[in-house]
Amino acid sequence: MTASTVRPSPDRPPAAGAAPGTGDHPAPRAAGGPRRRTSRRTTVRVLNVVSIVGGIAIWWVLALAGFQFPTPPEVVSKAVELWQAGTLTQDVLASLGRVLTGFLLGSALAIPVGFLMGWYSVARGLLEPWIQFFRTIPPLALLPLVLVLMGIGELPKVFVIFLAAFLACVISTYQGVVSVDRTLINAATVLGAKDGTIFARVVVPASTPFILVGMRVGLGSSWATLVAAELLAAQAGLGYRMQQAQLYYDLATIFVGIVVIGILGLVMDRLLLLAESKLTGWQERR
Repeated sequence: MTASTVRPSPDRPPAAGAAPGTGDHPAPRAAGGPRRRTSRRTTVRVLNVVSIVGGIAIWWVLALAGFQFPTPPEVVSKAVELWQAGTLTQDVLASLGRVLTGFLLGSALAIPVGFLMGWYSVARGLLEPWIQFFRTIPPLALLPLVLVLMGIGELPKVFVIFLAAFLACVISTYQGVVSVDRTLINAATVLGAKDGTIFARVVVPASTPFILVGMRVGLGSSWATLVAAELLAAQAGLGYRMQQAQLYYDLATIFVGIVVIGILGLVMDRLLLLAESKLTGWQERR
């Protein structure tokens, strides 16, 4: 018997690193391992830094070229001045408190309402016309009516932010529920799972990415609504400070408000992205 005809004994265990049924050949490494993902994240962060530095450089060049922009050092100097006077701190706390209150309340109500609409056809039939009706009306269009009904205190500003966040998040949550793969639900039913178990173990995890996307959209809508609300009825806040600066043609203060709002919104968005990565680690990403 030649060596070429010798076959391994079926009772012999495969060699270390070999996949079952493949003899002594080691299994190939899966593409896209941890090292590749780490390299991709590093590349993205480097590109983020390059983009920010490039944007500031373009802003500086435009200011020096004659556009009516304050230069970045002038904006930083004005921000330090406002911070030392306590004005910037007061405005940031006022605006941030309004956004967080309206955004969290809107998201907290939108998630259960979206689940109800997606899971129960009766709730969908009753609620969807009103959701779609108010979605076509910008929350700011309701601000004059809200001011008449609620006065000029904190409540109307928080309410319009709440409405903006709610309408953005509820549609995304509803879409996430109705987009759950029917095969998963049928498989859970065949295995004997009850409605509550299917909802908690299948529908909620599958809808989580949609919910977080809706919350990110709602966060942007909340900041946009806040600034406009503060332009009309506020005694403190970043939008209010920008309006006052516009009256005196104080471009540096206007830019301080714009930059601070952008930074706060970016930080909050990154926190939501971090939550998404923790809650949807099972989901494949590019």
